[in-house]
Amino acid sequence: MNEITLNNGVVMPALGFGVFQSGPRETADAVEVALATGYRLVDTAAVYFNEGEVGEGIRRSGLARDEVFVETKVWVSDYGYDETFHAFEKSAGKLGYDTIDLLLLHQPAPDRFGSTVAGYRALEKLLADGRVRAIGVSNFLPDHLDRLIAETDVVPAVNQIELHPYSTQPAVQRANAAHGIVSQAWSPIGGITFYPGYGGGRSSVLDDPGLQAVARAHGRSAAQVMLRWHLQRGRSAIPKSVTPSRIAENFDVFDFDLTADELALIETLDRGVLNGPDPEDPETPRRFNFDRPIPEA
Repeated sequence: MNEITLNNGVVMPALGFGVFQSGPRETADAVEVALATGYRLVDTAAVYFNEGEVGEGIRRSGLARDEVFVETKVWVSDYGYDETFHAFEKSAGKLGYDTIDLLLLHQPAPDRFGSTVAGYRALEKLLADGRVRAIGVSNFLPDHLDRLIAETDVVPAVNQIELHPYSTQPAVQRANAAHGIVSQAWSPIGGITFYPGYGGGRSSVLDDPGLQAVARAHGRSAAQVMLRWHLQRGRSAIPKSVTPSRIAENFDVFDFDLTADELALIETLDRGVLNGPDPEDPETPRRFNFDRPIPEA
């Protein structure tokens, strides 16, 4: 079943649709196609600069607002109590909705963690006021979770992290599970391992011989095998594509099961390396432009 119950009782689709790096002109079309395919969770972020197009795609679909689970993220430049309230207003205005189903802090930003905590306290107030239905974080490591939970009242419902066979982040998954936090995989089929701009020497998870062998055994693609792996391990996953055939392929993962041995095999592929932002790297705030301003709605 394509559902996960969060720690506050809210039910969220397990398999969602991501729009990271989707240009504004193609985002609305892709979201419309995804919803026609059957997706009911759409993930975006303020710093993707396509929240408005996500809202447009949802409205084009003809689905009622309560039929689509909308998730977005606050960028670091908008951390702080009052600032994060305003960030919500900007995102809600661009999406065109009064409420957001899941609102996350996009990075732990340990170099300014006081602002991170203040931003999360704003999320708690938005939750209490019914402006959001669930709150969470993204890219938090275990010590970041411990520090945040020690200083706030509401345990995050979700921690969205880089998670694919080459980077399974077992320590983060264990910390999430210990706190009752859902692990949500960004780059769930390993696109980050060959994405331009993240350094040389990358190799595509999709081409891994072990995954290819499992895929052949089931008559499926390597991408479908990875998404099935996430779902069978109780995680949420948000694959992205703007190609209708890929969008459909990534959703066609509910009618087969991987064996226990196949699940274990996939986990042996872990290389223990983050390909995306490393929260502990002092260069991350500069490289990923934590101070980049987010436009008004």
